[in-house]
Amino acid sequence: MKVETFSNVWEALCDTPAEAANMTARSDLMRAVTARVKGWDLPQDEAAARLGITRPRLSDLLRGKIDKFSLDALVNLTAAAGLHIEMRIAEAA
Repeated sequence: MKVETFSNVWEALCDTPAEAANMTARSDLMRAVTARVKGWDLPQDEAAARLGITRPRLSDLLRGKIDKFSLDALVNLTAAAGLHIEMRIAEAA
């Protein structure tokens, strides 16, 4: 039996490198926005209003329901949370 190693969980779970890259970016953004929202220490209604989304949508974010958020949506939420995104592009391993 051959043992495979991966640099992150998405590389192990996704069918293609492109899908793994998308999921990695989405999970990174989701974690960052979630941390920012928790740092505000506001009721969910107020935090949702600050992000320009509904409270149920914020609940999905805080519960890590990544399948409910596109990369575009998470980029927009990151900006609404007052965070700046920096990208690093490198050759594939």
